[in-house]
Amino acid sequence: MGWSTFAISTLVLLLWIPLKEKPGFGTLANIAIIATAIQVGVTFFPEQNNYVVGILYCLIGIAMVGFGSALYITCGLGPGPRDGLMTAIHNRSGVRIGRVRLAIESSVLVAGWLLGGTLGLGTLLFALFIGQSIAISLGVVSRVTHR
Repeated sequence: MGWSTFAISTLVLLLWIPLKEKPGFGTLANIAIIATAIQVGVTFFPEQNNYVVGILYCLIGIAMVGFGSALYITCGLGPGPRDGLMTAIHNRSGVRIGRVRLAIESSVLVAGWLLGGTLGLGTLLFALFIGQSIAISLGVVSRVTHR
C-alpha cells in the first residue's frame, strides 16, 4: 500500500503542470514520509475489530491528518501532491479549500470503486471529511500564528 501511495503521489504531480505549480522540499518529503508511514501502519497496526472503535479511530485520524496538513502547508516548504493540487485549484478558482478537497477525494473514491477497489466506511468518511478538517485546521493555524 505504501508503494502504491508513492507511485500515485508521483503521478499526481503531473496534474500540477497545467496549474504551473512547482514542488518543493516539503512536496518530495511528503511523498516519501506518507508512503512509508502508510506501509508501517498497515504492516504493524492491527485491524480494529470493534466497529464503533474503528469509526472513532477513523474520525480521530481524519482530524489529525487535517491538522498535520495545515501545519506543513503553512510552513512554506511546498505542499504534498494532493494538497498542492487542492491549494492550486483553490487559488485559481476561489472555491473553498474544503469543497475543492471534497471534489478531489470524491473523484478518486469513485475512480477507485470503478476500478474494483473496496469502498469501506473509513474510505467514505475520509473522502467526505478530510477537506473540511484541513479547512478548519488552516483557520486555527492561521489564527494562532498571525498574532
